[in-house]
Parts: sequence; C-alpha cells; structure tokens
Amino acid sequence: MNNSKTPKLTLVGAGPGDPDLITLKGINAIKSANVVLYDALANEELLDYCSPETKKIFVGKRAGLHHYQQHVINQMIVNHAKKYGHVVRLKGGDPYVFGRGHEELEYAEKYGLIVDIVPGVTSAISVPALSQIPLTKRGLNESFWVLTGTTRSGQLSEDIRHAAKSSATSVILMGVKKLGQILEIYSANGKSRTPAAVIQNGSTPEEKMVTGNVATLEELVIKNNIGSPAIIVIGETVALGKEKLNSTLDKFVLSEKTTQI
Repeated sequence: MNNSKTPKLTLVGAGPGDPDLITLKGINAIKSANVVLYDALANEELLDYCSPETKKIFVGKRAGLHHYQQHVINQMIVNHAKKYGHVVRLKGGDPYVFGRGHEELEYAEKYGLIVDIVPGVTSAISVPALSQIPLTKRGLNESFWVLTGTTRSGQLSEDIRHAAKSSATSVILMGVKKLGQILEIYSANGKSRTPAAVIQNGSTPEEKMVTGNVATLEELVIKNNIGSPAIIVIGETVALGKEKLNSTLDKFVLSEKTTQI
C-alpha cells in the first residue's frame, strides 16, 4: 500500500479472466494501491494482492447492466485519489481496447492527477490463441480486425460491414446479442461457409466454445446456451483451432480443396 497522498491513477489491464494472465507490473500497482475500482470482467482473485487497508470498490459494467455510469466512475477516480492517494482502475482485458481507458485518463489529468498505464492481455487476441486459433496465418490472411459489436448508441457497428468484405480474421467483442445481424452481413458478402466461433468466459474454468461456420453458428450458440461475456471470431483461421468444425463445414472444406486440385 502507498502511504503517499499524492493523487494518482493507474489504469491496469486485468487480462481476459485467468488471474495468472495479469502482468507483473499490474500486480505491483495493485499492491501499492490505496483504492481499487474494479470491473465485472476483472477476476476478483486479483484483489488478493491488495493491502488489508486498501479500499476495494466494485464499479462493474457487463452486457448492458451498468452498476455505475461512466461519468460517475470518472468522478469516483478523482475524488478517491484526492482523498486517499493512489487509485488503481482495474479493467478486464486491456484498458485501451474498448475499455474507455483514455476517457478516464483525460478526465483524471484534467483534475491534476498523475496517470500511469499498465497494458493488459486483451481477450481479442489471447482467447482465440488459447483455443489455438491464430488471428493471422501465412497463406490464409494478412491481417485481423478487432471490432465492437455494439456502438455507444447501442447500434451495430458499421465497421462490421467493411470487415465482412475483407479476407482478414474478424474478432468481435460485445456482439453476442447482435449475432444474428452480424452473421447476416457476412452471409450477404458470400461468407456463409466461412469458419466461425463464439467463445464465452475465455481463459476461465467456465469457458464454453462453439465452432461452425457463418451459416450454422447462431443455431450452435442457442443450442449450447452461449451468452455474454463472449467473443465472436470469423475467418479461415478459425478452422485451425483445437475444436473440430461441424461435419458440414468439414465436407465443404474437403470439396473445396478437391475442386482446387
């Protein structure tokens, strides 16, 4: 715990869920915090690194259920830093990947706080990797997109329409509730048979995963009761993952290779 009352904010990425996937610098920040404001997607086991005197405050947001609105969280950061000193804002994944980290930095600096950033392991890359899904593979694609499924206004991101035209692997966060709309866009771009997966609670013991293709994925998600928090992965590299795709897709891939030969 930090005995200094100097107002300071440290934005710490907690990683995708497995508490072992936080960085050493993140652990050290938690250990020195006077106050920790933590999200729903940050594993609460990480609070074990706190000093016994540290104030631990849940400010979680998940799938439309907002315990605190963002402007209230911003005010809490400043108020607690001025009163207690070092505030750690513990956020799931990486605070700069759809985590509103820069909004919190701007607000804190406006009120004179020292701000430090500790990057986190983002679920967009790590969760597919843990299922052996590479986001890039020589000969298959040359890039990947990381997108939000839901914009600030609650609408579907228009960037998904652009990504669907690309050969890049698409990783879509916060998109499960709009899965049907997303898959329709990819189908309309001739990708109904493109491999696709949804991974819920990635990197944790509660992880659930379904793999199929764009045409079958929604049915698989419903059948297996997959929900938030989850990521959607769409692209040819999904077929390289540890879960075998359904037989329909396997037959398609086989017939396509035969045709090419």
